[in-house]
Parts: sequence; C-alpha cells; structure tokens
Amino acid sequence: MKKKILILGGGISKERQISLETAKQVKNALKKKYKVIQVDVTKNFVKNLKSFGPDIVFNALHGRFGEDGYIQRILEFNKVKYTHSGVLSSALAMDKVASKKLFIKNGIQTPKFLVIKNNFQNLIRLKYIIKKKLNFPIVIKPINEGSSVDVFICNDRNLKKNLTKLKRYKEILVEEYIGGREIQAAILGGRKLGIIELKPKRKFYDYKAKYNSNSKTKHIIPVNLTKQNLNKVLNIALKAHKLLKCRGVTRSDFKLFKNKFYLLETNTQPGMTKLSLVPEIAAFKGISFIKLLEWILKDASIKK
Repeated sequence: MKKKILILGGGISKERQISLETAKQVKNALKKKYKVIQVDVTKNFVKNLKSFGPDIVFNALHGRFGEDGYIQRILEFNKVKYTHSGVLSSALAMDKVASKKLFIKNGIQTPKFLVIKNNFQNLIRLKYIIKKKLNFPIVIKPINEGSSVDVFICNDRNLKKNLTKLKRYKEILVEEYIGGREIQAAILGGRKLGIIELKPKRKFYDYKAKYNSNSKTKHIIPVNLTKQNLNKVLNIALKAHKLLKCRGVTRSDFKLFKNKFYLLETNTQPGMTKLSLVPEIAAFKGISFIKLLEWILKDASIKK
C-alpha cells in the first residue's frame, strides 16, 4: 500500500504564493510513488488532516504560522509525523533576534544589530543612535519574516521612508549592512550538503531576486572558494543547525566580506521551487529532487 502524504501549502504569511509553488513541485514529484493530497492550511486544514489520515505531513509552508512553530504544535497535538524542524527549533530560527543572540554567544559572526520600537517619534535621535552603534548604511527588517520579505537597505536620507513601509510591525531589527559575496550553505541532517553563490542584479538577494525568474540573479556552483573557506562556511552552517537543534534540511545565508563569513540567518524550511537553492545544491551533489524529498520524508518518521 502506498504511503499517504499530506502536503501543507499556502498559509497566511507574505510568502503564501511561494509556499503554494513549493507544495505544487513537491506534489508533482511525489504523486507517482505515494498517495498525495495538497491542502491549503487556511481551508479546513484540521478536518482534511483527520479525514485523510496521512502517514506523514510534508510541511511546505513558509514564513509565519508555518515556519515558526505554530503549525508544528498543531501537528504534534494531533500526533502526526511531519517534516523539517520541531516546535522550539522553528520558533528560535524564525526569531532573528533570538537566533542572532544564540549565534553570538557561541562564537558565530553575525552583523551587529539593535531592535527598535516602531512607534519612534524623534527621527533625529534614532539616527544618532544608529550612527553611534552601527553607522549607515543599515538594513531594516521584521524580526519574524522569511525570504527577505520587507527588507530594506537604508541610509540616513531614506530611513524614514523605509521605516514607514514597516509600520505594521511593532518591532524592527536594525542591522549593520555587510557588503561582499552572497553565499548560501545547505545542511541535510548532520551532513554538510554544499554551497552556492548568488550574484543578484538587484542591490541584494531580496524577495524579487529570489523568486522572480526575470530578476537575472546568477547562481554560481561550484563556488570559487579555497578549500579552507569552503570547509569553514559549511562548518558554521552545521554548527548553527545543531545549535538551533534543527532537523531535516536547513539553508544558512551568509555574507563573505574581507575574508570573514557573517551568518545572516538559518532557514528551517527552504523552498522547493524551480528557483530554489537547496534542490540545486543537491542536484550538483548527485541527489535528484525525488531523492531529496524522500530523504526529508524518511527523516520525518523520527519522532520530533
């Protein structure tokens, strides 16, 4: 009898469309070998979960509610096996401030940062604090979003304008801007899978650069790094994976600047679309898309 796989997609985050695309790609790859249904988590999710009775839930959600521990709690309450990281790991990785503090405590370099309330009144005072602690240019972003959603590079002239774009968030992460090369490293369980370099035409690898096929972001693999630096960045990615107590596959985003790797964040549910990086890294290592998915499913058989 074929195993029953329920694929969760959609959701309520700003990454909804990317999640639906990931779910679609996963469904198309798995449907020949498994009994598969795709469910939008916003439409009678628990009812579908109970009526279908899946052996495994493949969590293809991205962003808040799907990648931050909430859906994981629901799945655990219903005693269902699911892919990717568990409740606490997901919540910690999604919280950029909490994860950065963990990285710093354990000797992993990450851009300097501060957190500001989004009810600021004195812009002159705010600019003074930023100049004193970080200096311009800076990066501002939500604390709990993924896929570079609502991320802006700011100088002291466009700060107010970009802060206004984030007015729906109560708190904002303000981070020093690190130039240099965009390096992404993938971890599969306890295995250092590989890396890829990105050269976006845009200012940085933001949401459009990631998911717009017309963005002309260049994917470079193999990456031109010394063996020492290759091992270094993969070791940092693995260390972050373990510190966060992640399961399954993760992708850590780095900036390489002046021969130093700065860890920006670790993603516990990397995309599985045609433009996604982990499947591309896996393919370069000789792992087909279906084999990658089956490894993730097998990992889900272990109790979270």
